[in-house]
Amino acid sequence: MRPTAATSGFTLIEVMITVAIIAILAGIAYPSYQDQVRSSRRVAAMETLIKMQLAQEEYHLENGQYGSATDLGSYVLDHYSVSVTTSTSGYTLSVTAKTGSSQVKDSEGSTSCATLKLDQNDAQTPAECW
Repeated sequence: MRPTAATSGFTLIEVMITVAIIAILAGIAYPSYQDQVRSSRRVAAMETLIKMQLAQEEYHLENGQYGSATDLGSYVLDHYSVSVTTSTSGYTLSVTAKTGSSQVKDSEGSTSCATLKLDQNDAQTPAECW
């Protein structure tokens, strides 16, 4: 009788079990990752609103009135469109998720965070998203 050679490597079953475990972990982790990315993009949008608010107040001090979007400078976000609404007594700054962007699905509980607003009285809407 010939001695049998020691086998090395993995069996097909071991490889399939490993692939199945990785697929299950990825299926759990990927949606959580997407939520974190949406949340970080929302924070960047809020940061932009606050910068715009500071620019708006500075413009008001220098000119005696609130400025339009072009008066405040360029604020560009990849996943949001930026808008400014002014009146003689105040302003509202807002960012709205661009159509087709994953930010459209951004939410806190049942509240959509696709549109964020900030006004001259520092009212932040929707409050749940801030």
